[in-house]
Amino acid sequence: MEQNTHTESGLLTGKVVHLALPVRWSLVSDPGHGSAEMACTYDIHPRGARLLGTREVNPGDLVLLERGRNRALCQVVWAADPDSPLRGQFSVQCVEDGRTPWDEELRQMEEQYQPVILDELQRSRSFSRSRPESNRRRRPRFLVEGEAEAIDGVQRVHGEVQQLSELGARIAANEPLRPGTDFRLMLNVFDVSLALKAQVKYLLRDIGMGVEFQEIRLGDRPLLSYVLSKLKGQRLEEFCPVEVVTEPLAAAG
Repeated sequence: MEQNTHTESGLLTGKVVHLALPVRWSLVSDPGHGSAEMACTYDIHPRGARLLGTREVNPGDLVLLERGRNRALCQVVWAADPDSPLRGQFSVQCVEDGRTPWDEELRQMEEQYQPVILDELQRSRSFSRSRPESNRRRRPRFLVEGEAEAIDGVQRVHGEVQQLSELGARIAANEPLRPGTDFRLMLNVFDVSLALKAQVKYLLRDIGMGVEFQEIRLGDRPLLSYVLSKLKGQRLEEFCPVEVVTEPLAAAG
């Protein structure tokens, strides 16, 4: 069973860095902590990490992570479906205050991003400029329930992601950003955290905003594909008719 990772836990809103680091880990529930095994991080975070291991774990399990002389007691908050391409991956959150085994790496690195559809931008840049909307609308869209946080400088807008595609999303928010605003977007769907750079394309009267993805955090593309694969049975051929607001001042209220 999947366990929700709430925004206040820090796994959604904090800085996440895509970095592979070797760590030793063991299940605390085993006598003597069990035999330690090696794993590799995919992402590291001030309060946790996403790892790849060979041993099955379940949300709620307590694990001890070690790297050099640094160790941290953590709880598993998400484990990938063993039948999915992400099998073997799991996310942990530290349950004690203090240093994590990767504090130094976090201080030295910043998040890196890449275009959402790199190959498409390279092959058909001129076509995308002439028909950007028709080109992007070819991607299937899905109904979804998840958390969203839009970060524009010091402004943070919390909301719910209601529809999702490879290239954009519909987000319900009480205080949506203005159309044309570029911002950093954090999504949490199926307990998977994604970081993107996006732009508000339009407002939906009394509903929220439609956003277009520009860049995705390095390492998050497989996670987005994983989420979309779980939503294939909920495809939307067309969005429900809504009143769209495109004027930049419409969100000022």
